[in-house]
Amino acid sequence: MGSSGFGSGGGTLNESLASDLLNISGVANTAGILSVDANVTGASSTGPGGFSVFGIDSDKLSLEGIDSVNGTIYTNGSSNQLILGQSAAKDLNKTVGSTINIFGSNFTVTGIYQTGNFMTDGGAFMSLNTLQNLTSNDGKVSDIAVKAADNANVTTVSQSIQNAYPNQLTATTAADQANRINQSLGFINTASTAISLLAIVIGGIGIINVMIMSVFERTREIGVLKAVGWRSSRILSMILGESIILTLTAAVVGIVVGVTGVYALLPLIGSGFQPVLTVGILLRALGIAFLVGVIGGLYPAYRASRLPPTEALRYE
Repeated sequence: MGSSGFGSGGGTLNESLASDLLNISGVANTAGILSVDANVTGASSTGPGGFSVFGIDSDKLSLEGIDSVNGTIYTNGSSNQLILGQSAAKDLNKTVGSTINIFGSNFTVTGIYQTGNFMTDGGAFMSLNTLQNLTSNDGKVSDIAVKAADNANVTTVSQSIQNAYPNQLTATTAADQANRINQSLGFINTASTAISLLAIVIGGIGIINVMIMSVFERTREIGVLKAVGWRSSRILSMILGESIILTLTAAVVGIVVGVTGVYALLPLIGSGFQPVLTVGILLRALGIAFLVGVIGGLYPAYRASRLPPTEALRYE
């Protein structure tokens, strides 16, 4: 069981194609979908197209991943009802029963849905016929969602449809979409790792410089400590500990500033993107800071521990 999306690569499709595809072996259900970008007062840009409005028959919503709604689903053919994505509802401060103006018409929010797709959850769904009338797209749709039968192979069904309509339809399966998302996440993870390594290198160099200057300025103090009986290992532990404390303190300040900055900028980028702050992320940040402190303080600490007390005491 699976689903695929078919589009014309930027053009519009005849709504009748959705019914025609039911004749192809392995196709269990289809739905014509009209998607249009709209300017809605108070809405932030939640995706590449901004606030998106989708038109689809209410009994086909499951093909778009909407299986349950907080409230009720709109009635097909209704000219003043829609359901709003959770992200959009939060962005616009709307709840069930609220009114929203789209394309110059007032609509009542009958329900709030959540699919997990930030672009879908940042928009709204209404009756297909209503959106077609509002946008002068009578009998036209942007995409056709296809659900394969339980015993059918999605890839085979997808290929059969493209063979039947070679110049009209291009296919994107759910697996293709998942692969693209995984590739994007992999790229993000790689970039994040590279940035972390760069931060360790730059931070380590900075700490080395600061701690070497500290040792240089405290040469006489270190000589006195060694003269009164401090062992080299104790001197090393003191300098290294100072380095670690310095980096951990900087990490805490950086976390506070970073989190505050993200939440301050959130209204500008829209609620389609939500920051995720977990204990694991905080521990990783502190772990990196600890590592930088050790790397950056190790050489200055070793250098301080090896200072001859007689020479250090003569230093001015």
